[in-house]
Amino acid sequence: MKANSNVDPAEIEKFSAIASRWWDPEGEFKPLHLINPLRLDYIMQHCDGVFSKQVLDIGCGGGLLAEGLARAGGKVTGIDLAEQSLQVARLHALESKLAIDYQCIAAEQFASEHPQRFDVVTCLEMLEHVPDPSAIVQAAADAVKPGGYVFFSTLNRNVKSWLLGIVAAEYVLGWVPKGTHQHQKFIQPSELLRMSDAAGLDPLSMTGMHYLPWRGFYLDQSNVDVNYIVCLRKPN
Repeated sequence: MKANSNVDPAEIEKFSAIASRWWDPEGEFKPLHLINPLRLDYIMQHCDGVFSKQVLDIGCGGGLLAEGLARAGGKVTGIDLAEQSLQVARLHALESKLAIDYQCIAAEQFASEHPQRFDVVTCLEMLEHVPDPSAIVQAAADAVKPGGYVFFSTLNRNVKSWLLGIVAAEYVLGWVPKGTHQHQKFIQPSELLRMSDAAGLDPLSMTGMHYLPWRGFYLDQSNVDVNYIVCLRKPN
C-alpha cells in the first residue's frame, strides 16, 4: 500500500476483515449487491454508456461495480487501499474472464500520476469512509478528462439517515456489520456540491436511492434524504 494521510486505518481493517465475503450476495455486502444494478443503470444513462471508454473506479473494494462496468465494455481501472479486497477483486475478475486493472494506491496519488486520463470516474459508497472527502472529490476531478463524467454516491447526514442507514441497516435488519458507518461522516448534498464546485465539476443530476420491503431498492429524484447518487461533468 502506498503511504497516504487521507485514510482511516480502522476503516481499512474493517473492510479487510470481511474481504473474503465481497461476492456473497447474502453476506455483509448484500445491500451493495442489491443496489449495484441501479447504480450501473444510472451511470449508463447519464454518460451514454461506457463501451470502449477509460473508466476509473475509486474505492473499488471487491470489484462489484468495476465488473459491471467492464461487462458493459469499459476499460476499467479499480483502485483501493485495502489489499485484501483487491486480492478478492483480482481473483473474481480472473474467474469472470474480465480484464480489470486493480491497483493498491491512494486516489490522490493515482490522479497526480494519471491526470485527465479517464472518460468516466466513479466513487460510490466511499466518501463517508475517509477523513477528507474533499481530497477524493478533487482527485476524481483531476483524473477525469475535460468533458468527462464523475459519479459519487454517499449518505446524507440527518436524523432519517441515522435511523435508516445505521439503526435499521446495522442493528435491526443486520444488512451490514455493526459499526460500518459513522453518522458524523455522512455528507449532506449541499456539502458534496460545494466540494465538487471547488474541484471544478458541474452538477448534472442527483437522485436518491430508497428501499421498501414490498418494492425493493429504487431510485427517486425527489428524495435524497438517505442514500443518494450524483452525476457531475468536467467542463471542456
